Amino acid sequence: MSAPKSDRTGDLGPSIRPRRLRQSAAMRRLAGETDLRPRHLVLPLFVREGATDAQPIASMPGVEQHSLDSLPAIAVRAAEAGLGGVMLFGVPAVRDAIGSGATDPDGILNVAARALAAEVGDALVVQTDLCLDEFTDHGHCGVLDARGRVDNDATLERYADMAVAQAQAGAQVLGLSGMMDGQTAVARAALDEAGFADVALLAYSAKYASAFYGPFRDAVESQLEGDRRTYQLDPGNGREGVREALLDLDEGADIVMVKPALAYLDVLRQVADVSTVPVWAYMVSGEYAMIAAAAQNGWIDGDRAQLEALTSIRRAGADAVLSYAALDLAEKGLIS
Repeated sequence: MSAPKSDRTGDLGPSIRPRRLRQSAAMRRLAGETDLRPRHLVLPLFVREGATDAQPIASMPGVEQHSLDSLPAIAVRAAEAGLGGVMLFGVPAVRDAIGSGATDPDGILNVAARALAAEVGDALVVQTDLCLDEFTDHGHCGVLDARGRVDNDATLERYADMAVAQAQAGAQVLGLSGMMDGQTAVARAALDEAGFADVALLAYSAKYASAFYGPFRDAVESQLEGDRRTYQLDPGNGREGVREALLDLDEGADIVMVKPALAYLDVLRQVADVSTVPVWAYMVSGEYAMIAAAAQNGWIDGDRAQLEALTSIRRAGADAVLSYAALDLAEKGLIS
């Protein structure tokens, strides 16, 4: 006997109508599976040494490089909007081979972290990017050896010093984005030895060698020539992303990250399924900019598209998402 047909057209008795749970905004809210609230979002912020005011970033509509004077006001707005935190990236005036500005207490990132910790540290989680790429004159995430290759272990020594410098500046979460082997363990040991056991580590565990980072490199005025394929993950490797997350968990990561987000939702789901700590994702500059540029041209509803993208990332397993649209969406009351 064949199975009865579904009564989607009303031909049979007791009907199966999923649409009953979609008939009003209140019903859709009650039946909703995935929510998106300001607390789930972290706002990336760029602060440029020597800048006198905020300057727009051409490849990222709606995003700016901030000055030390304009930065605190944005952080206050983020706190008032209920965002989960801010992630700071520094744009130094001077770069060198070892990224000296990254560990200088008077370097732009550390100065900015101190300012925000004093301004909003009780209302917002102040986070800093722990990587050398913004500070090196070659644009790589680490120290180079005599052959021009990234030296993993020499780079770890710099990361240990960076971790302590950023903690001293008041950062509450350090974003380990360099993809060096052993970086989580080294940073944790350095922090603990220096008396900063309460500073949390966000490991960018599954960070892929992606074309979607282009606008970010404009934002930090990257000096990179070539690519980072020797230390970032190949886009075709899903299992490797999970393996990297498990290694960071073993090394003491408090949070693990998948980056980019939209192009790697499958990896995000797999990492979320095995992680014992919160899992975050980064909706990166190119993913944001595609939507923002299309909206600017009138091709799509930008707000709805950003919300849909962020909801998909949450649905795939992210406990929080770094998003350039976070403050705009929250201040418009589109998430609450």
